[in-house]
Amino acid sequence: MHLGRTTLSKFLIQELDGRNESRDLAALLVDVASAIKAISAMTAKGALAGVLGSLDTENVQGEVQKKLDVLSNTAFVNTFQRGGLVAGIASEELDDPIAVACSKPCQFLAVFDPLDGSSNIDVNVSVGSIFSILPSPKGREPVLQDYLQSGRQQLAAGYALYGPSTMLVLTVGRGTHGFTLDREVGNFILTHPNIQIPIETSEFAINTSNERFWEPPVQRYVAECKAGKTDVRGRDFNMRWIASMVAEVHRILMRGGIFMYPKDTKDLTKPGRLRLMYEANPMGMVVEQAGGVATTGRKRILDVLPDQLHQRIAVILGSRDEVERLERYHQEYDTGVDQRYSSPLFKERSLFQ
Repeated sequence: MHLGRTTLSKFLIQELDGRNESRDLAALLVDVASAIKAISAMTAKGALAGVLGSLDTENVQGEVQKKLDVLSNTAFVNTFQRGGLVAGIASEELDDPIAVACSKPCQFLAVFDPLDGSSNIDVNVSVGSIFSILPSPKGREPVLQDYLQSGRQQLAAGYALYGPSTMLVLTVGRGTHGFTLDREVGNFILTHPNIQIPIETSEFAINTSNERFWEPPVQRYVAECKAGKTDVRGRDFNMRWIASMVAEVHRILMRGGIFMYPKDTKDLTKPGRLRLMYEANPMGMVVEQAGGVATTGRKRILDVLPDQLHQRIAVILGSRDEVERLERYHQEYDTGVDQRYSSPLFKERSLFQ
């Protein structure tokens, strides 16, 4: 029994006002939760359901698709098409957007990464789904340009985490809230209202195997964290890396930290690794609504105007003090205030290193 506990549906009714568009947005987010339940059931069964392993196909990103990537994408697409609330769908797994026939004028576009961190599927490590809801143009079928909206235009955003329990974390622009799936009754129950990311942290998440490709501001920040008490930070830090953005961001929401997938020189054709529309924007909104900051290092992510549907971008997000420190390091490097990387005396293998 969950007397007195708030279900997702009840929360959305209370959180959104009674206008038609708000009722439709609430109904759409209930549809999102339905797709998440279906994916949760598949991930929970794992090998028993025959959903592990890869296919002989690649997505538009040039990545080999996992079976569960495709099944998760299908779950979202089918849910949105049957729901009749979105005019169009864009997925990380699809080359182009899909127009959806609506019986009435639809006000929304759905953009999503159906299964984030899918490299972890076969080893039973947490994965997730990420979604973003954008306004749709009125009176006509959406075209590609209609999807290219900045993150500030998002009406709702969130993610699902498929871990020991399944959680749905979302925002409709009034704070960030977490719901846990009660499998016995099939409802998402509000368990983490008004999540606030701690302002300070002693934890960072980054793939240090790419350290040689990082820009100097990121190298400076991570070096200071690793030096701990013996350096300018005056305290020790812990490093974490799961290779699943959903899992990384969820940990930061729960206990603070900074997540970094910065710009690097490993592939000069890519200004970043993560997708602006499918990952950075929705996660940026979730984090900022929880009191954190999301940036490229040089610009707030939600202020970036996309020019491509599958555009990649540098992502740094999490606890406000740490993210703003790293933003300052980028500014000092770009303006020449940080002289350590402009003189050969202070470069690696020099007299002073």
